[in-house]
Amino acid sequence: MAKKGKGQKKGTGGSTICLNKKAGFDYHLEQRYEAGLALQGWEVKSLRDGRVQVRDSYVILKRGEAFLFGALITPLMTASTHIVAEPQRTRKLLLHRAELNKLIGAVERQGYSLIPTAMYWKNGRAKLEIAIAKGKKDFDKRDTEKQRDWQREKERLFKH
Repeated sequence: MAKKGKGQKKGTGGSTICLNKKAGFDYHLEQRYEAGLALQGWEVKSLRDGRVQVRDSYVILKRGEAFLFGALITPLMTASTHIVAEPQRTRKLLLHRAELNKLIGAVERQGYSLIPTAMYWKNGRAKLEIAIAKGKKDFDKRDTEKQRDWQREKERLFKH
């Protein structure tokens, strides 16, 4: 068993596998949930190697279950040879029934979307952070960019 490095505190999850930085720019992110992932063995190996991309993915709710759609997990060359690896398959998300009911209500009644924002390790298991989000309009995106530039300029002015 591997020892914990100096950077990790006891009891804190683990390291980040990937982030969806584009989500904060394209959406107003509101409430966040943590979901487990139903993965195959080759997918876990690829996650440990960091071969995953969730930038253009989203979460679909079907028949009272949540699925991650559009995430790309590139298979390793050393992965199992008897299994045909499908890099962009739909993966089931593991959530509690109460959380699923809240998400279904937000998506169907209030017009929100479910966007993956981060994937990370927690107690040796891959977890996906999903956020309830509303899409930004173009003028909202420009306003966000202006605010970010202004904050950066303020920091420069205060340094001098």
